[in-house]
Order: sequence, then C-alpha cells, then structure tokens
Amino acid sequence: MEKDIKAGIPSALAAETTVVPMVSQSRSEDEESTAVKRTAAQAFSGAGMIPKRRSSSRSIKRKKFDDELVESSLAKSTSRVKGQPVIEPIRCPGSDLASSDKKKGLKSGSSLTPPLTMVIAPSSMTKRMKKNKQPLQITKDLGRWKPTDDLLLINAVLQTTDLTSVHLGVKFSCRFTLREIQERWYALLYDPVISKLAWQAMRQLHPEAIAAIQSKALFSQTEEALLAKIISSSQPKLEVFQDLLNKHPNVFYPSRTAKNLMVHWQLLKQYYLLEDQSVQPMPKGEQVLNFSDAEQVVDDAKLKDSRDEVLEHELMIADRHQKREIRQLEQELPRWQVLVDSITGMNSPDFDNQTLAALRGRMVRYLMRSREITLGRATKDKQIDVDLSLEGPAWKISRKQGIIKLKNNGDFFIANEGRRPIYIDGRPVLSGNKWKLNNNSVMEIAGLRFVFLINQELISLIKAEAAKMNQP
Repeated sequence: MEKDIKAGIPSALAAETTVVPMVSQSRSEDEESTAVKRTAAQAFSGAGMIPKRRSSSRSIKRKKFDDELVESSLAKSTSRVKGQPVIEPIRCPGSDLASSDKKKGLKSGSSLTPPLTMVIAPSSMTKRMKKNKQPLQITKDLGRWKPTDDLLLINAVLQTTDLTSVHLGVKFSCRFTLREIQERWYALLYDPVISKLAWQAMRQLHPEAIAAIQSKALFSQTEEALLAKIISSSQPKLEVFQDLLNKHPNVFYPSRTAKNLMVHWQLLKQYYLLEDQSVQPMPKGEQVLNFSDAEQVVDDAKLKDSRDEVLEHELMIADRHQKREIRQLEQELPRWQVLVDSITGMNSPDFDNQTLAALRGRMVRYLMRSREITLGRATKDKQIDVDLSLEGPAWKISRKQGIIKLKNNGDFFIANEGRRPIYIDGRPVLSGNKWKLNNNSVMEIAGLRFVFLINQELISLIKAEAAKMNQP
C-alpha cells in the first residue's frame, strides 16, 4: 500500500504540474493581449501620433451635414474636418497590470499593430448626384416625341408593318428621320421605362385628339386591295363605300368612314392604281415627259443674258414714278367726281322719290330706300342688303361689315360691325364705333371706295314732317 501511495504521489504531482503551467500560460496570454491593447492606446493618445487640437469654447451654431452625423455607439462627438475620415482607437476593458507585465506588453506590442476602426461617413453629394442622374437617363430618350406622335407611330406600324412607309406617309409634329423613327419604335417595344411613360402620356390625351389621330391612320394593303376592285369607269356614291365597310368590318380600320374611303379611292384612280387600270406607256420620240426632262434639254448658256445695270436702274425709277402718280390719281378721283357732279348736275338721276341716299362705286351703285341697311359680303347662308363683292374683290370684307341708319332728325350714321376698319374721309372707324355720314362722304372698305350721296330734297321733307310731329 505504501508503495502504491508513493508511486501515485509522483503521478498526481506530475498532473498538477502539467495543469498549472497551462493555466498560467493562458493567464499570461490574456494579460499580454490586454497590455498590448492598453499600450497601443496610450501610444496613440499620449505618444503624439494624434496631437491635441486647440479649440474654442464658443459654440458655433450651424447645420450639420450628413457626413458629420456619426452614431453614438461607434464614437463620441469630436470636432473634425469636413470630408476627412475619422480614426479612433478602440480600447478594450481590462484590469490594471503590474509594471513587469507592462514592460512585457510593450516588448511584445512593439511588433504588433494596434487594432483600429475607421469610421468613414459617405458624403451626401454622391447620393444626390446618383438620384439626379436617374431621371435624366430616363427622359433623355424622350426628346421631341409627343404622345400624339407615339400614337401616330403605333397606328401606322400596325397598319403597314413597315417603318419606311411610316416615315414617308405620316406627318409628325416634328421632322423625324428614319433612324429616329426606328429608335423610337424599338424603345417603345423593349425599353420598359420609356414605354411606360409613353403609355401614361397617351392615356391622358383627350378623346377628340385620339379620334383625330386615328382618322389619319394609313391604309393597309388589304384595305387598298378592296378599294381597287371598284371599277374606275363607274362613279360610286357614298352608299357603295358604306356597304363595303359593312361587309368587311374586320379589314378596315375602326375609324374609317365612307367619306374617307371615297377620297382614298379617288387618289388610287388618279394614280392609276385600280385593278382595271393600267399604267400608260412611255411616249417615244423627243416628246418632253416632265419638268426634269425639259430642264435637261434647255441650254443654260443661252439663258444667261448680259445685265444692263443702268437700264435696270432707270426702269426701276420710272416704275416708281408711275406707281406714285397712279396712287395720287386714285386718291383725287372721288373729289374730282364730286366736283363734276355738282357743276354739271349729273347727280339728279341717282335719286327718285323713294331713294333716301346712294352709295356709288366705280362699277355698281347701291340705292338706300329704307331707314336701315346692312353692308358686307353675301354668302349662301346669309344675305345682306348691300353686297360689296359686286364692286370688286371683297374677300377681306366681313359678312356683316356695317350698318347705315337714318335718324328722325335727318342724320345718317354708319356703325362698324366687322373686323376691318371703315375709312370715312380718311378717318378710320374701328369695330364697334359709329360715325356720321355727310353728303359726298368718301367711304373706303378693304380697298373698295364709294361715295355716299344724300337725297337732300327727300331728307328736307322728312325733317319737316318730324318737326310738325314734335309741335304741340
């Protein structure tokens, strides 16, 4: 037993000796790591790698930017320069070490680098630039294309299935090239952003605008084939084209009308594209075919004549003098005509017992036999008393240009009801204004001149009757 006990004691001691060094070794490693960290922190804070900054105690009130906001859990609020990364050492908590342990930690820490964490706040400008660049890339491809253009393009491609014919036959809001039309069509097909924006814009169009765009849709080949079957020698009416629409509702575009079909059939007939028509053969010989052929035949050398600058200058001066004289004569003609009438007494045939006044021009004479007459341009829908188009070109004159009235005191007044001014003796009477007419007043309306003549005898009788009626 004693031998066994004695033999067991060394083994236990050996076990204890093996355990104790392991525990002491683990403790020494922890102490060394804490010492290394503490010495690294002291080296960074006290050794002078990050010098202390002198700062004022005054508080500056200013707004903080995004790059200055740091979470409180990562680091304490410290003053730093904007835009630079902030380097802060992280100190690990631990118990105080002895002086010998500190020396060991310094020796072992000289070869190690202290653990550091870099807190870098990304700048907000880069985020803003990225946010601003996205809509620019989206809207860059929109360009000059409008929702009406997109709808025209879609309808035309669905009708013809040919982008070249769309480029030649469709009139967009801008002049697009064939390449631009191709790029737009591919963008509508394959670009989800552009197609979504275009679809939203087209949905916001007014129904009348959509109907107007659909009425401009190109004719497909099947539609033209049905129209070409109508014989050119016949003169079809709208009922024929309406029956054609009713028979083939799936072939024709939904917005087609009988009038549209009739107009397109006439175009096909004009260009010899109907089934019973054949293109006329080219004439033989030296006969001129078109303007380009005639232009090639003409010799340019024969057309170049020597210019005489002196002669052209004299002709220009003579033409200017003649035009000036013609204008002066036109302005003086009504005055001379009034003088001739007053001297010779030729104005007596202008009036009779029922004519109150007369409006005399160069070609026509208008008699005023009622107290109120209307001046203007007669149309099929509206008839007036005095049609000024009989005197000359009256396309600038309104349908109801003016009204001439006779008051009870024997005075004539003209009221301008049109858009253009009426000149009375050279003075303009604008729209909505009135002016008194005297005997031999010269009236000018859109280049047409008239002389207003008053039947003095009949007007004097009217004044006398009015005076008798006013007497008590």
